Amino acid sequence: MQTSRKSWQLLIAFNVLCLAAGWWYSHSDAAPPEVKQPFANPVQQRESMIRLLQESNQLLREQNALLKSGKLQVQIVAEK
Repeated sequence: MQTSRKSWQLLIAFNVLCLAAGWWYSHSDAAPPEVKQPFANPVQQRESMIRLLQESNQLLREQNALLKSGKLQVQIVAEK
């Protein structure tokens, strides 16, 4: 029972030590600074393009549904 409790205490102490070291590393000069990339991220660009295309497709579906429904009325008014 005592060895089991001591091993748990050592495990917890080791985890706390590792977390503290990781926090210190991320806030010190040892961690490399985040550098702004000179070029745009192609993955983000593709995701943005895909999202915009999906929105366009949805709008086209709505327009096609409106045109096919026959409920569309066009009125031409002469300019005065």
